[in-house]
Amino acid sequence: MEKKNSYTFVLSKEQQETLKILLQMGNYRPKQVPHTIIAVEAQDCVVNLYKSGKCLVQGKGAEDFVLFFLEPNVLQSATLGYEEVLNPDLVAPHMGIDESGKGDFFGPLVACAVYVDPDLAHAMQEIGVKDCKQLTDKAVFFIGNKTRKLLGPKRFAMVTIGPEAYNRLYAKIRNVNSLLAWAHARCIENLLENVPDCPRAVADQFGAEQVIKRALMKKGRSIKLEQRHKAESDIAVAAASVLAREAFLRSLGRLGEAHGVQMPKGASEQVKTAAIELVKKAGPEVLLKTSKCHFKTTDQVLAACGSSRAALGPEGQAVSRSKEAK
Repeated sequence: MEKKNSYTFVLSKEQQETLKILLQMGNYRPKQVPHTIIAVEAQDCVVNLYKSGKCLVQGKGAEDFVLFFLEPNVLQSATLGYEEVLNPDLVAPHMGIDESGKGDFFGPLVACAVYVDPDLAHAMQEIGVKDCKQLTDKAVFFIGNKTRKLLGPKRFAMVTIGPEAYNRLYAKIRNVNSLLAWAHARCIENLLENVPDCPRAVADQFGAEQVIKRALMKKGRSIKLEQRHKAESDIAVAAASVLAREAFLRSLGRLGEAHGVQMPKGASEQVKTAAIELVKKAGPEVLLKTSKCHFKTTDQVLAACGSSRAALGPEGQAVSRSKEAK
């Protein structure tokens, strides 16, 4: 199996001090990296120890550094290569669910569920499947394509809520987590049509567990649902994150082409500038077809164009609660 080239560990205060001393004593080249306690170049890798306690090891020699230096001297435990022995659930048959587009002003909300078993999990590790936040867009397209070919049509399920449908639903539900729970539940139900014996589903902790459970229908209520923080460390969730992000990026590209405006990701000033250009070109109503109108960005864009939410009709009046605002 191809070696991984990136590892992250959260170290205790004692482990941080031990690593700092050892790196200062060793034959390493110091680096200047913001927000680090110490950063060095080792053999074929870089090691950054951040003030948060996170230790990041990257490069083609990262695995050797972890195996022969970090584990015996700092972590004082051997886990690398033994993950499946220590936690067999990592590759046991299950599905993972994740989404993309939740924080993006333009484009759809996409949820995806992916089924894995030991063979699929190992194959995914070999093609480089990981949390999409650790991948460039180019890598998302490349790995996403390979993952879809590996899974075939029946071992993943996707739900895409385009901007127009999203704005209609949000106007009724007025809660992003409830909307997201419905999309996750629909993915679980759809995937269970093809893998009815799947015993459990793993998802990120984005709201109360009961929110998803209430949205599940007959098939889904029989599955064991696990919600946890940083669920993307699970290979099935990571694969779902890649496929959801790939689908989101493709949809965003098609939407931009259809309206003749490049639509950036996220909810930045660049996004706001593109939205203002779009409104000036096609009128305020175009936001209902291209964006998530409950974001506060909508008010800023409309104000810059001399307009207001009144121009968006009933489906454009809902505004994010403060913790949801973008």
